[in-house]
Amino acid sequence: MLVSNTGRFRDRNPDIGAAGKLWPMGGTAKGCLEPPPSRVRTPKVVKKYINTTRPEAGMTRVFYGKAGDEFLKRAEEMRHGLSTKPSLTAGQLANPWPKTLFQHRLLDKRETLYSSHQKAPLGRTHDQTPNIPSWFYPESTTCGVKTLKDYTATELVNPPKSWRRVKEEDLVGKDLYKFSHSDYDVGESYDRKYDWSKIPKTSMFGVETPHDVDGRNVRKTLKWLHDVESEKATKVVSKRVDDFRERTQPQLAMVHDPIKDTLKVGPDHTFGTLVKPDEYGAGDLIHCRAPNDYLRGRDRERGIVAAIRQHLKKANYHNFDSLLDAFRHYDRDRAGVITITQLREVCAQFSLPIEPELMELLFNYCDVNRDGVIDYEEFANFLNWKDKMPSGANTARKGSPEVQEEGELSPESTPKILMKQIDHAIGQHRTSNSIYGSVNLGTRGFRAYGIPTVRSDLPAPLIKRVSDRKNYGDESNAYGLVNPSIYSNHGVHEKDFFEARPKTEIAHIFKSIGVDMDEKTFNDLWEQASTLHPQGRVSIESFRSLLDDARVAQMHAEQHEAMRESSRDLVVPLHS
Repeated sequence: MLVSNTGRFRDRNPDIGAAGKLWPMGGTAKGCLEPPPSRVRTPKVVKKYINTTRPEAGMTRVFYGKAGDEFLKRAEEMRHGLSTKPSLTAGQLANPWPKTLFQHRLLDKRETLYSSHQKAPLGRTHDQTPNIPSWFYPESTTCGVKTLKDYTATELVNPPKSWRRVKEEDLVGKDLYKFSHSDYDVGESYDRKYDWSKIPKTSMFGVETPHDVDGRNVRKTLKWLHDVESEKATKVVSKRVDDFRERTQPQLAMVHDPIKDTLKVGPDHTFGTLVKPDEYGAGDLIHCRAPNDYLRGRDRERGIVAAIRQHLKKANYHNFDSLLDAFRHYDRDRAGVITITQLREVCAQFSLPIEPELMELLFNYCDVNRDGVIDYEEFANFLNWKDKMPSGANTARKGSPEVQEEGELSPESTPKILMKQIDHAIGQHRTSNSIYGSVNLGTRGFRAYGIPTVRSDLPAPLIKRVSDRKNYGDESNAYGLVNPSIYSNHGVHEKDFFEARPKTEIAHIFKSIGVDMDEKTFNDLWEQASTLHPQGRVSIESFRSLLDDARVAQMHAEQHEAMRESSRDLVVPLHS
């Protein structure tokens, strides 16, 4: 519970202690993140050794021996390898430009130089008559082996034979086929060439599997209604057996105690030795608190002290106009501080009787500097809502507040914020992690790690393979797939707008859609678009963007000229 939230709501149950902890106001996130101006900067000589082992976020780890090497700076600008030259596109290979008759005749003339073209020209077979012997007549001589016609396909599938004859022909060579292909019949034993003179060949080994002809094995595989009802019915068990099972086997929702009948103790008896709890907790051990400062078991006392402070804050807020007037009411002898006796008298005046032990706890909580009294700053921080009440004085030094004349009082001056920290760091040491965390490094300009999904840093290949699944930035995204453009309905896709085209084709496209421009304007826009690409290529999208910019500039110029004409027309009647 924050102190800033107190005083906004009415406490309907003042006799019940508030839950949670009281956290005083003080400090901002900006003050915690910004480094102090007095922070010592690390020298460059030391910083190069730190960058080797613990580099900062986004910095490249460089060995300290090469930190001042000039070659590393030049290496970042060096480029290796050969620049690739563009080849033919898939469209040029699939649909080549048509050749003229002169180009066809020139290509035929070049092809006549090859011997294969001379021996077998296009459209005619190869002339092999010089290699044929004199006795061979191509018109009457035939080559190959004459095919003998035996059976038709119908006769092979359904031969005109009886099944007995087919069976007899099948048995011919059966023994040889068994030896070569192990073609045994179903159930036929493997002939291992045993001596069957003493034991018949039809004998069998092993134990005979019992077989019952009364159907008892079939009965086990079926689900009979009588057996199902018998399983659901309650089984009758003797009491002796049931008592033995209850004593020896664990029962549901019951503690297994096999010797409970031999122990003569009550049901609420607890075995073992009672261990006295420690007076300190885990937090007391971690923060190395002294025995007098242990917080374990003191939650109720701290809650009562918080309730008393809340009651005094309400009384001061409703009975006094400023913090200085409330402090004067407590400080009866005008000593500039409040003693424990004066605090007890004010509590009794506000109908708040407090025991002496709780009064000492309240007083020790408010006395931060442990000087035995409560000064003005401690009173304003721990017994008032100083953000809700004016201070009532221009200055309020620690100790006695300097009260000036009533006309010089300034309600806007606020006492200094006091921090109430229960535990402090041992030795007031500071870790390196806390120092790093106090600096607002930010993430802008940091090096990004990993491989991006859209590889716009790589040039898209002119011929993309089927196995290449990379997105070079020239593909559509999810929005384009869900909401396609109106051009895709007519067979025009996004890649068509970014494809490089010749000058005449782009001029024809824009003229066909109704864009009227003179030749000089078109040439100027073409020169500007060619400078945007490293190889001087121009696409429809690049030319259209420049055309839109030129049209916008022309519209602004016409609007400016119209405004000048209208202002000139207004000036003439005024002078007249």
